[in-house]
Amino acid sequence: MKHSKAWAAAVAGAVLVGGVLATAFTMNGVQSRGDGGGTGGVVLAHGSDRLPSHTASDWVTYADHVVVVTAEAERELPANKDERAAGQGYLPREVTLAVKETLWSHEGAAKPVPEPRFVWPAAGWTFGEDGRRLLAMEGQPRIEVGHTYILAIAWVPGYTDDGEVVPGQWRGLGEKSLLPYDGGVIGNGESEGRLQTATSDGHDPAAAEPDGPSLEEEMRGKPAADLAAELKAAQPGERQRFGRTR
Repeated sequence: MKHSKAWAAAVAGAVLVGGVLATAFTMNGVQSRGDGGGTGGVVLAHGSDRLPSHTASDWVTYADHVVVVTAEAERELPANKDERAAGQGYLPREVTLAVKETLWSHEGAAKPVPEPRFVWPAAGWTFGEDGRRLLAMEGQPRIEVGHTYILAIAWVPGYTDDGEVVPGQWRGLGEKSLLPYDGGVIGNGESEGRLQTATSDGHDPAAAEPDGPSLEEEMRGKPAADLAAELKAAQPGERQRFGRTR
């Protein structure tokens, strides 16, 4: 499927292909789940992280700010002309986020915290003969209206790609930089288009991750203040260049 370069390069932390920021929506794999909205459940898309987001050091190395936000409104965007003509494709979505708290900021942040609100490019819907289906990135929140999240965000300046202007936007780092945070508890809330709690999301605490426990796992069940303290104590690493990250 082909989609707007401006949107596709931004969604859910974006996707890196061969170290270059993708300018077409790339699903490395797709699976379906029976729950969710629309007429056919949730489609899960798999992608590669735009920037490292596994550890506290990753966050303080690559993020401009870490904020607590609540999704206040959403706006459906149109499919492109070819998809409309074919009767199948993808409908992008933008979400308006209200900044409730700033947990951490980089001394050299590219831009100030986007208070009081900013627009976030979020996963939308697929459509076709079987109707509309929610799209979610695997392991990440869709960012649903009414829910609260913690986001590590970085500003990516606008650029022109093959004649199309891609505006500057706030984006996430990767899969582990968008955390559910309903009720003041990290891990509670919406992820992949479904509700979870810090203790009932199917996660196996005994399952070791290849790169060791992630910051997301270490903070599960804790308040934002604990995450802020962890970030304040973390040491940034050497910033690596991964395509257009600033």
